[in-house]
Amino acid sequence: MKNGNYNRNVCTKIIPGVCVRKPAPSPHGINVARGSFSVHSPLLLFFRHTFLNRYSLSSTMVILFSFFSFSFSISPLSASPTNYTYNYDFWFEQVSSPDAYYVNAYILGTSLGIGSFRDPQGLFVCDNRVYICDSGNSRIILLAWENGEHRLVSVVNSVVINGAESSFNYPMDIFESRDGFLYIADTNNHRILKLDKNWNYIASVLKPDDESIDEHAEFLPLKLTVDFAGRLFVQARNVNKGLMEFDSRGLFAGYMGANKVQVNIIDYIWKVLATQAQKERMELFIPTEYSNLCLDRDGFIYVTNSSGQADPVRRLNAMGQDILIRNGYEDPVGDLAYGSAGGVVGPSRFVDVAAMDNDSYACFDRVRGRIFVYDFQGNLLYAFGGLGNREGCFLQPTALAQMGHSLYALDSRAAALTRFDMTGYGEKINRALDEYQAGRYESSAQVWEEVLKMNGNYDLAYIGIGRAALRQREYQKAMKYYKLKHFREGYGKAFQLYRKQFMEENLWKMLLILGFIVLAPPLVKTAARIVREVKEA
Repeated sequence: MKNGNYNRNVCTKIIPGVCVRKPAPSPHGINVARGSFSVHSPLLLFFRHTFLNRYSLSSTMVILFSFFSFSFSISPLSASPTNYTYNYDFWFEQVSSPDAYYVNAYILGTSLGIGSFRDPQGLFVCDNRVYICDSGNSRIILLAWENGEHRLVSVVNSVVINGAESSFNYPMDIFESRDGFLYIADTNNHRILKLDKNWNYIASVLKPDDESIDEHAEFLPLKLTVDFAGRLFVQARNVNKGLMEFDSRGLFAGYMGANKVQVNIIDYIWKVLATQAQKERMELFIPTEYSNLCLDRDGFIYVTNSSGQADPVRRLNAMGQDILIRNGYEDPVGDLAYGSAGGVVGPSRFVDVAAMDNDSYACFDRVRGRIFVYDFQGNLLYAFGGLGNREGCFLQPTALAQMGHSLYALDSRAAALTRFDMTGYGEKINRALDEYQAGRYESSAQVWEEVLKMNGNYDLAYIGIGRAALRQREYQKAMKYYKLKHFREGYGKAFQLYRKQFMEENLWKMLLILGFIVLAPPLVKTAARIVREVKEA
């Protein structure tokens, strides 16, 4: 299934609640949405002067009826374009849905008055502050989100070290720690800078002197994050042993969370049988590098892998173990079905991940420019975006960050930053998740009911209602909603609990009936014998 090949010979479903946008008014004065039209329409004058003079009234009415039927059938095509939003159903087919996000701002360097961005690679958001690594211009831009607008705070392209100015050289990432320190991956200067909140130099982290690192290899830090204990985790170029870990003093402490090696069984057998010369020409079975990382509110590290040879997204604990929950229809891998239109081929490959405050997370696909948002159980909430020059689409996705429930997406080729804010539809989905996590299951179910009124095709709403009913010990209701969306795992659990509940409530009845069945024949036989003996006496 994950390679996009699946069988489509499935049953046809009729799903209520499909949302259709209000069509745009017709240029001929016909308002299809209201079912009315202008009497001065040129089209109607044509009908009046042509058809009424040549054909009967009944024929004209048939033609008019056919025209209006055709108008109603094509009217949705004239709806204004939006951010393409969709989800997947049980059959792994895309189902359109209302927009969960809309474009609130499209930020260019020229609009800020600082000249065009050039190949921006890094993005970080903290509170209302937005940091952009304008890598091609070797500078870092700081913006502040205030009163619904982005205000330019500062542009920094160098730091003073020991009294001398040292310029940045293609910085690719920046991170602000909980104690206010700034960490900058100054890539082409082969260093990581630690600054205070006023951009004053504090320390540098250089290439570690360790036997595990090739002495001829360059230290090229690409992405970084700092946990609550002050430990620095770095994703460096040409390092496939995992994330490089540095302690709070900047000393190298080893590697953490290397990707698992994916081995093809045929290649493995061939390598066993091959000669030494053939083995030297073969590809090595080595772990792949991560593409990005971020820290969530609990101190765990989300990492992405864009190679397509391992899990696209993982959540690592302090031991480097993957603890990401994957309880959805499919693992969080992006698109479940895809083609090769426009030369875009292959599965989704995540270039970045953003962890939200309610344990949801969003992944940025560099192949098709889409953003996939998953809940804490690994269920796909919605996907939106795409490739292109239109609003809400991207040319070369680079980085993703979140501010509350809003998302910032950086495009290196378009040299632009896009801010997405939630629609009412998206807010309801997140409120339903928040209510469930807070233990307010009845309230969560009520919000899911509101979501269903907006989108009757939303499978997760049915599952959410079933999940809330399960927590409230309403097992039959949970079974009903799970069955509607073929959620076998949930249905099996609800049925198991319902069977246990039924047995506990009705065990005495069953024992009474069983006892009656067992004892009734002897009692009847004894009573009949006694009656016969009385009569004979």
